[in-house]
Amino acid sequence: MEENNLQDQLYGFLKANPSQAFPAQTLVDGLHLPGDNAFTKVVQALAALERDEKIKVNDDGAFQYNAEKEGVIGEFRANERGFGFIRYDDNADDIFVNPDNTMLALQGDQVRVKLLNKGDGNRGPEGQVVEIMHRSRERMVGEFKLGSEYAGYIGRITLTDKKFATYEFLIKEGGMAASDGEVVVATIDAYTTIDAPKQMTGTVVQKIGYKDAPGVDIMQIVYNHDVPHVFPDDVMEQAEAIPDHVLDEEREDREDITDQPLVTIDSIESKDLDDAVTVWRMDNGNFHLGVHIADVSHYVPEGSPLDKEAYKRGTSVYLTDRVIPMLPRNISNGIASLNEGVDRLAMSAEMEFTPDGTLVNHRLHKSVMRSHARMTYIGVNDILAGDKEARENYRELVPMFEDMQQLHNALAEKRKQRGAIEFDAPEAKVIVDPQGKPVDIELRERGTSERMIESFMLAANETVAMHYDLAKVPFLYRIHEAPDSERVEKFFDFVKALGCPVKADPNHVKPADLQNIHQYFVGKPEEQMVSTMMLRSMQQAKYSDQPLGHFGIGADYYTHFTSPIRRYPDLTVHRLIKWYEQAGFGSDAQTKYREQLPVIAEDTSVRERRAVDTERDTDAMKKAQYMEDKVGQEFDAVVNGVLKFGMFVSLENTVEGLIHTSNLTDDYYAYDESHMALIGRRFHHIYQIGQPVRVKLIRVDTEQSALDFILVDPDAAPITDIKAADDRRGSFGGKGGNHKKPGQQGRGRQGDKNKQAGKPKDHRAPKPRQNGSAQKGQHK
Repeated sequence: MEENNLQDQLYGFLKANPSQAFPAQTLVDGLHLPGDNAFTKVVQALAALERDEKIKVNDDGAFQYNAEKEGVIGEFRANERGFGFIRYDDNADDIFVNPDNTMLALQGDQVRVKLLNKGDGNRGPEGQVVEIMHRSRERMVGEFKLGSEYAGYIGRITLTDKKFATYEFLIKEGGMAASDGEVVVATIDAYTTIDAPKQMTGTVVQKIGYKDAPGVDIMQIVYNHDVPHVFPDDVMEQAEAIPDHVLDEEREDREDITDQPLVTIDSIESKDLDDAVTVWRMDNGNFHLGVHIADVSHYVPEGSPLDKEAYKRGTSVYLTDRVIPMLPRNISNGIASLNEGVDRLAMSAEMEFTPDGTLVNHRLHKSVMRSHARMTYIGVNDILAGDKEARENYRELVPMFEDMQQLHNALAEKRKQRGAIEFDAPEAKVIVDPQGKPVDIELRERGTSERMIESFMLAANETVAMHYDLAKVPFLYRIHEAPDSERVEKFFDFVKALGCPVKADPNHVKPADLQNIHQYFVGKPEEQMVSTMMLRSMQQAKYSDQPLGHFGIGADYYTHFTSPIRRYPDLTVHRLIKWYEQAGFGSDAQTKYREQLPVIAEDTSVRERRAVDTERDTDAMKKAQYMEDKVGQEFDAVVNGVLKFGMFVSLENTVEGLIHTSNLTDDYYAYDESHMALIGRRFHHIYQIGQPVRVKLIRVDTEQSALDFILVDPDAAPITDIKAADDRRGSFGGKGGNHKKPGQQGRGRQGDKNKQAGKPKDHRAPKPRQNGSAQKGQHK
């Protein structure tokens, strides 16, 4: 029984008997759950319901429905027109809240919502905010403007977060003195009220710098997302006290593998090398794969200042020309970096695979290792491509790299056979000068060595997860659940309309079903459009204490083991491995982490999303800055999103922007939801996702990271016999359309579009780039 289903059953029973309280054992007995750990599962589900305040515990320790806190708890997503939506469940439709029922909640607030109606086939559910449980913002960031017409206020700040751009923020006397034009951080002393629904007030508590000073633009985003970026003194003191070499006493109880031909393979700019690999052919013809990961947990004791700060950060954050690390650099770039020629402590996963990529044996253990070569992706790609000089320079290692390629091919084929879905969407890095000004956008290329390391990291993550799932002990997993059946059904209808034969059941979809659809469209004009729609039908990957598998890579078992320098979940996994090695798998040993893991999973998932949002906003801002001097130029582009108010396009360099319907002046355009298309009512031109277009840049708003384009040749668009849907709400584009000026309507939707379920690529974080660019990709 899945965790959510168990919670639903318990909550439904207690709600149906609101006047009674039940001991946990009574609830366990009533459910008739199989297995020795039924009591544990029920207690965990009850604890989750209590955290959400859906149930309460009386003085006798019995559980009861919490009628005082009735409603759904979720995150409020505001719209500039006053209404909002509540996201509370990945598998459920967002709840619409009209302007009169928001309680003036702000973007990101955690709220409790009373459901007014459940909706129907045409409309989603509607609710009313009854309680603002937690404010998403306690501070705001903006440019200080001196002077105010209001008594008791010395000025105002122009908020830099576009989600709050329509709000007025007044600065009271009594805070830190700031000069006109400085970017500051202000506490929120008074939130919006009925009398002032668009006004907040506060005091300046910190100055970031002047608006145009190098780096201030990125720091505004860092502060807006409340990303911790300064290590406290006690954290630095603890980090600086760590020796810079492996001590003799640290070698005890560890396997010495310094003689194994281990190598690191990373980007040329990487300085935190946390994984080393080796492959060799065994006497029986099988492959030995060793994945050896820096033992960061040895240097970050549980509960220490270092540990608490790492947990608070959750992950390293990669922001174009800088990295906000999870751990101080003397750890990440020093004692925990697997530098060539020096001994390092490691956590090792040694695996045996048959020539066809089947795992037949594995072993997990602590070790002392030594990297024999610091290799780069470029160097290994040259070796595998037959470059004579590169092969001569590393002639002793060439046979191992060739074995690695063979094993990678077998592992990749194995993933393909089980239905793993792989999209090769372009990725880019923004190159900036020493002042932080963007000077170029370079497309990344994934060569054989990059894919090879990905295969090995995936194999290690799967092996570790399998080991502890089969042991039936509490553990931390990386999960990617099967898509919601309703979304899948809509996607199936969409591709059927494009001629793809679909025989799969949307209620029992398998990775191979989506893989087959993807393969059908490979090389066809609709490929990009179908890939985009497929991604949007999927759920987000996250952390969980439940072993629910990873749909995107078709894996029954998956965790994050390979990047403890950059991800707190990996650090936790290393601690769990050590604990079970020390204490065994008995019931006493299982107790230690059982209650912590659901909380760690939730918190680290939230912090991962915070990092992704921060990285995305920084990337969009730098791309907008790069395009600022290119207004008037023409570009080839592809439509990558279609909505009522226009279409988003992506240039070859991955820069995105909007063609608003008001700039489609050749016709009246209506949005056809069933085909995800804008269709001209007179001339029947159609625009859909994946369609190539030629565009001209007409406006760049660097403050809002927004670009507006127009079509260069509207007559080149294909003509369709699909009849344009009749939009009774009057939101047709073009002449006479009911919409706002270019760029005003839908700016908030661009972020939502980008946030929809993304690539299921997820093995380890790419390394920070030190030559003016630092980026982290999306991971499985």
